[in-house]
Amino acid sequence: MAAAGPLGGIRVLELAGLGPAPFAGMLLADLGAEVVRVDRPDTGPLRVGDPRFDLLGRGKRAIVVDLKHETGAATVLSLVGRADAVLEGFRPGVAERLGVGPAQCLTRNPGLVYGRMTGWGQSGPLAASAGHDLSYLAATGVLHAIGSAGGPPQIPLNLLGDFGGGALYLVVGVLAAMQHASRTGQGQVVDAAIVDGVAHLATQVGGLLAAGIWRDTRGVNLLDGGAPFYSVYETADGRYLAVAALEPQFYEQFVAGLGIAGELPAQYDPAGWPRLRESFAAAIRSRPLREWTAIFAGTDACVSPVLSLAEARAHPQLAGRETFVMVAGVAQPAPAPRFSGTPAADPGPPPAAPEPIDAVFADWGVERQ
Repeated sequence: MAAAGPLGGIRVLELAGLGPAPFAGMLLADLGAEVVRVDRPDTGPLRVGDPRFDLLGRGKRAIVVDLKHETGAATVLSLVGRADAVLEGFRPGVAERLGVGPAQCLTRNPGLVYGRMTGWGQSGPLAASAGHDLSYLAATGVLHAIGSAGGPPQIPLNLLGDFGGGALYLVVGVLAAMQHASRTGQGQVVDAAIVDGVAHLATQVGGLLAAGIWRDTRGVNLLDGGAPFYSVYETADGRYLAVAALEPQFYEQFVAGLGIAGELPAQYDPAGWPRLRESFAAAIRSRPLREWTAIFAGTDACVSPVLSLAEARAHPQLAGRETFVMVAGVAQPAPAPRFSGTPAADPGPPPAAPEPIDAVFADWGVERQ
């Protein structure tokens, strides 16, 4: 099945799971790869309710294979022989026990890229242990760094671990390994661990910490809400305004927009930050969000209204770029990033139901075993 996008012609086999591995498959499908998800007979596509809302399955095909059946592994390996990549998110050793681990798959297809997605990784004392996004953020020290001064760590949804440090690193690894395979014909295993990815995302902060510029305490630093000019403030109507006026020239426009009278402490003197915060908070509490939005519109003050997920779709910039699209009546983000020469098409809907395996076999040129 030909598709638009830079990955047109690439075939990916995804062993159904939850969270980051399916998101990685979705991203590859968004960019034009043909992704066939292998569902289990007892759980189907691991979704709840109307399949239209199974957005991590968008643009994919789905088949059902019982890998615990004596013919299950052989069926999957037949497709592996024609695939460019396999994605799986099982605990270490599970795929091997099911007969579809890296050794079995690479024997069938030496040029294959085998992408493994776990929280703790394939090695180490916790490799076989259970965990979730929050577990991995806690272990890397990143969770400790997120939150207000004097308050508990705050949970950044599951975006930072599952999808940022997990799925995106899996995709980068798979694409890099496929590039190597295209040059050499040699496939390999990509071991993508959420703890590795999250730690890697924090590289810059780690450098600042080592240099003594960043304090290992949340809510007291330049980019964690400690600086009063990089923070969030409540407005008169109980909404919130995000302020990111870091550079002096932007800071000047921010202060001018607030209309604060009198001399203020120097912007980058931490000793004056408590007074600045009080002044900013009092001023911003004096007007509703819509008025602040109008005041700062067209300026470089780096001030933005904090919108809800539903409101974000109507933001002029996002609407102008068509950041969100409608697929089967469901609003969802458009594929990203964008390409000038091989633009991706709007995503297809998630599979409403698994299709016959013979249809995929025929399209992939695989003979029925």
